[in-house]
Amino acid sequence: MPPTLASLVHHSALKLTVRAGADRLDVPVRWAHVSELADPVPYMEGGELLLITALKLDAEDPEAMRRYVRRLAGAGVVGLGFAVGVNYEEIPKALVDACADEPLPLLEVPRRTPFLAISKAVSAAIAADQYRAVTAGFAAQRELTKQALNSGPEGLLTALAAQVDGWAALYDASGTVVAAAPDWAGRRAARLTGEVERLRERPAPASSVVGGPEHEDRVELHSLGTGRRPRAALAVGTAAAPGTAERYAVHSAIALLTLTTERSRSLHAAEQRIGTAVLRMLLAGEPDHARAVAGDLYGGLLDAPFRMIVADSLPGARATATGGDRLGTLAEALESAAARSGEAVLVVPEGERLVVLAADGGAAVAACVAWAADLEAARTSPERAATEEDEIVVGLSAPAGPIAAAAAYKQAEQSLSVARRRGRVLVEHEQLAAGSVLPLLADDAVKAFADGLLRPLYEHDATGRGDLVASLRAWLSRHGQWDAAAADLGVHRHTLRYRMRRVEEILGRSLDDPDVRMELWLALKATSTDQ
Repeated sequence: MPPTLASLVHHSALKLTVRAGADRLDVPVRWAHVSELADPVPYMEGGELLLITALKLDAEDPEAMRRYVRRLAGAGVVGLGFAVGVNYEEIPKALVDACADEPLPLLEVPRRTPFLAISKAVSAAIAADQYRAVTAGFAAQRELTKQALNSGPEGLLTALAAQVDGWAALYDASGTVVAAAPDWAGRRAARLTGEVERLRERPAPASSVVGGPEHEDRVELHSLGTGRRPRAALAVGTAAAPGTAERYAVHSAIALLTLTTERSRSLHAAEQRIGTAVLRMLLAGEPDHARAVAGDLYGGLLDAPFRMIVADSLPGARATATGGDRLGTLAEALESAAARSGEAVLVVPEGERLVVLAADGGAAVAACVAWAADLEAARTSPERAATEEDEIVVGLSAPAGPIAAAAAYKQAEQSLSVARRRGRVLVEHEQLAAGSVLPLLADDAVKAFADGLLRPLYEHDATGRGDLVASLRAWLSRHGQWDAAAADLGVHRHTLRYRMRRVEEILGRSLDDPDVRMELWLALKATSTDQ
């Protein structure tokens, strides 16, 4: 414990006597300072015991003493020591009353006790407290190291919580709580995921404090890792600001967890290289070789249907670091979800893309869909300005096996392309098969083709020499049935036959060719104002 006014009063060699503020002696003393200035406040930092002889004070003036004491208390001075037998034989009543009213502890210093003795006592007590804190810190470091080696992060958090008399929690790269001590702390830590996410947006090392006197506790958040983007975070909750010994324990925990995180980063990089090799073999049509390389690391993933996920940053994001950050965030979310459920997932950065193999119906696929839904909602939020610089698009294949990995990759790419055209975050391949081809006709290249194909007919109709476009649409919609199409148009079937011959003459194409009819129908749909 740091020195307090009470400990100084009880110091047998100092012979101090309390004259006011006896109920406030438990306040810590940061230093003992001597000043005879009429206004020493500009030189105070707070927490000092101020020692005076009232050489330049009118200590018998009640109003002057009230102003003087009020200024000292406002500056954070914790006590006033008055030496008697120097300028005053006893402490003037005006000063005693002012200290009692504030209240500010007032200590009478006998003539035989020099101010230097008080300063030495405070200094010695502070040094002893710091020594105890350092010793306790080293002991805590040894205990934390022992627990980290024997029980991993869970044991380390348990020891840390005991050291700080509070709680501790560890977050993974996605901001999810992966361990906490005591057990109830997991619920408290889960409420801080937003703060953790904001912390992870800052370069490591970074820290922040959440809560305070009016909150249920005070929580310190610390990022872990040495990379540009933190790989994990530590939360430490206490009832009050940690002391020196507790601070040593927290810093030791940060160092140990950072070492663990960096070791995990190296292992992750090695696993990623293996994953890249496995993916290349699958796409090359060599599933047996892929299984042999995958071994136990990814082997289980290849024994059941999986989904292929391809994510890509939009062109605007590629010019900035944001797109890469988004892909990294998605990768972390999928890996964390898979780790929590105990399933394998293969995540491979491929240039400016991210390729993922995840178990069909597993946690990683669900996390991908949920992540995309959240991003989709954020894009449409009225509070957020729509930009392309922070967006990515994702394509998700249908379930497949190792033999069909190349086909699944192509499906994911097709879904990705559709997502980009439609302005969607994620498109699943099943949605393409279950939907309509007509929305694809909105592509600018398709519209340009349609305009070029039908322009001669529109130009003909513009001269008032017949309604060839409407006649062609009616005839195609009736599958070439002359009577039904003519009835729709309100003309004789011979008139319709004449118009279709004119269409063939103008376009130089035969309507007997099913490919020509298909192209004309799609062109009409692409240029229709109804689409």
